[in-house]
Amino acid sequence: MWLRPIISLLVFCFSFQCASYTIAVVGKTKNDSFYEQSYKGCLEFAKTRTDVRCLYDGADDYQDVRTQVLVVNDLMEKNIDALMVSTTDSNFLVKGALKLAKKKNIPVLTFDSDLLQQDSSYRIAYVGTNNFDFGVALGNAAKTHKKKSPQPICIQTGHRTTPNLNKRVEGVRFALSGQSKNRLDGTSGWIEYERCPLYTMGKREDALKQLVTIIDDVEPPIFIAVAGFAQFNPQYSNEIQRFKNKLSNDEITIISADTEMSQLDILKLGLSTINIGQNPFEMGRKGAEILFEYLVEGKRPVTDKLYLDFHYCDRSNADTCTINY
Repeated sequence: MWLRPIISLLVFCFSFQCASYTIAVVGKTKNDSFYEQSYKGCLEFAKTRTDVRCLYDGADDYQDVRTQVLVVNDLMEKNIDALMVSTTDSNFLVKGALKLAKKKNIPVLTFDSDLLQQDSSYRIAYVGTNNFDFGVALGNAAKTHKKKSPQPICIQTGHRTTPNLNKRVEGVRFALSGQSKNRLDGTSGWIEYERCPLYTMGKREDALKQLVTIIDDVEPPIFIAVAGFAQFNPQYSNEIQRFKNKLSNDEITIISADTEMSQLDILKLGLSTINIGQNPFEMGRKGAEILFEYLVEGKRPVTDKLYLDFHYCDRSNADTCTINY
């Protein structure tokens, strides 16, 4: 009698061609709780299916465009069925990997960081934050901490060619001057510190050194990090502790993107002014759902850009402003 369920299952699978779909999740960096949350979102979707599995990979330590391409190509050699990727360099990624993905009929969805507009035909959709609006939010957060005119700011970003971070920088400038393409020159009441923008390449040690150097100035500019960068460095609290009184008195202002668990702990300690966070878990869950529907039904999403909300965290609401997975 016990053979009947097995035989029935085999007949069902032969009749309907039971398939198993592998979705790869590739962040800009692998050792990053933000992208790990996106992977967990993919796994959450996979729990609702018996025929989906998720893989996770990325450049090990920093935003290396070449490693990202190597990782994607390696995954394609392992016969993945679909790819979810956060773009470090659109041109490099398309030429080095996504053209091949298109030839192999491997659907690609971008999350967190989209391809450039001219490369958008190499992905079926983008799921994540509207990065320009996110930059505007970071810029607006600086307004209540303005002490003089023109007020200096320092923007810290990652790789020079990363699409989402460049959009955020544009958003910051737009919020503070009404234009997005040029450095702030003081005419709007805001001016960019002479050493900035700072480029970290996603290297946490460099990011923390940059932050400490800037805020240790006699009259430090308002510091705006368009991604977590320094706050993902495990030495952040130790290094910034000596500035705690100045942070409390608003003599130093640190505004940062993202609200990972380690960053919420930093906020609770009074070592960051405000953090504006995203929804990496939902990026992964929704992205996997879209890719699955495309694989099984050939169904494309209604829009090729699905924007998710962002949220605001400070010391007063750090326990309740978001959920990390």
